Amino acid sequence: MTELTVERGPTTQSARTASGRGVLLIVCAGVVLVNLDLFVVNVALPQIARDLGESDLGTLSWVLNGYAVCYAALLVFFGRLADRYRRDLGFLLGVVIFTAASAACAAASNVEMLIGFRLAQAVGAALVTPTSLGLVLAAHSAEHRQGAVRAWTAIGGMAAAIGPVIGGLLVAASWRWAFLVNIPVGLAALVAGRRWLPKLAGQPTERPDPLGVVLATGGIGLLTAGLVRGGDWGWTSAALLGTLLGAVVLLALFVARRTTSPGCSAACSSPASVWA
Repeated sequence: MTELTVERGPTTQSARTASGRGVLLIVCAGVVLVNLDLFVVNVALPQIARDLGESDLGTLSWVLNGYAVCYAALLVFFGRLADRYRRDLGFLLGVVIFTAASAACAAASNVEMLIGFRLAQAVGAALVTPTSLGLVLAAHSAEHRQGAVRAWTAIGGMAAAIGPVIGGLLVAASWRWAFLVNIPVGLAALVAGRRWLPKLAGQPTERPDPLGVVLATGGIGLLTAGLVRGGDWGWTSAALLGTLLGAVVLLALFVARRTTSPGCSAACSSPASVWA
């Protein structure tokens, strides 16, 4: 992980910056949103189908699968951008996108709108995850980072585990509450983050290669789609085999481009730089 520096202005930046535990608390609010929403909607799906009048399970499944595929496809690319630009701003932007998309999901009047807004949620989630981890690492000294990362991981796992339980409680009122519940948490994270998160300047890194980004993102997206939809398509179906073959081809082309690029030096051998 790239080491970052803290930007300090002429005012009282240090006095307004949260401690390591404070940073962990703020960013974990975003992590809870991301992981909770990945599973809480599962419980709401039958009610969504009834309320929006959607009987096609294939279409309805993309309310769940679209989020998972988009999130996985963008996660590594956004993580690379987080090395280059300020992570506090990246985190706050991700929370803004996720919170606004959650409100839009709650107001959706048909399944197509809901799927589109779920994809927007996934964009925000993919931005929140790597920037939140970067903030946690930068806010803790070397001897405390391992414990902080364990806490960050545990909180995300706990949110995923209790997602179905919370979803069941919220759906008792309305499926729209599965999305509305994100708004106060997101707003609280925004206010606290804007006030207390340290301003962490990114480091100069190689600019992302547009074609490489397309190949890597498309390959990961196809691979995730195949794994998510394999049970519905059939594990020996032409649709699944074609999707996985497409993923292999795109990822192979990405690796070939990285290893033959004139600008790819010995640094390209590191796991992080290969995604530039």
